[in-house]
Amino acid sequence: MNLANKLTVLRVCTIPFFVFFMETQCLGKWTALVSALLFVGASITDALDGHIARKYNLVTNFGKFMDPLADKLLVSAALICMVGRIPAWIVVCIISRELIISGFRTIAADNGIVIAASIWGKVKTVCQMIMIIWLILDLNWFVEEYIIDIPIYDILGNVLIGLSLILTVVSMIDYIAKNKNVLKDNNNK
Repeated sequence: MNLANKLTVLRVCTIPFFVFFMETQCLGKWTALVSALLFVGASITDALDGHIARKYNLVTNFGKFMDPLADKLLVSAALICMVGRIPAWIVVCIISRELIISGFRTIAADNGIVIAASIWGKVKTVCQMIMIIWLILDLNWFVEEYIIDIPIYDILGNVLIGLSLILTVVSMIDYIAKNKNVLKDNNNK
């Protein structure tokens, strides 16, 4: 197993620890920081594994399969842990989009077509990562105690949630519009 694949496996192995800290308050206020650090660390491995695989020609079928799966597992775990802070219907929309696009990519791969990530998909991912980290940290106590007594942290959190939802829908429409031919039945040519 090469280094890129080891980083992908590390990301998957981080998820149970991340969920544990998201669902407990075993370290008090520090629990959110540990959760955020685990999420950031796992997210960094996402950037690293792809970069290493391409730079050193370490692209494997395992990596092609596991890397996107690991990303979806990490983000889905985070979103599910935050149901309540993020409305459940938004979480369902975001996870549904990921499943739909994965389905498109699977069908495309069966036909020898590679569907590359679009700029909308990349921007959506960055926005979701920022949103998740922002919401995990939940610095309301700090903002209200030390800076100002208005819900600026919640307002920005809600803006990030809304922006993530919009980018999720836009990127899904973009993928479907650009790749609608993937769904055509090859047997009817």
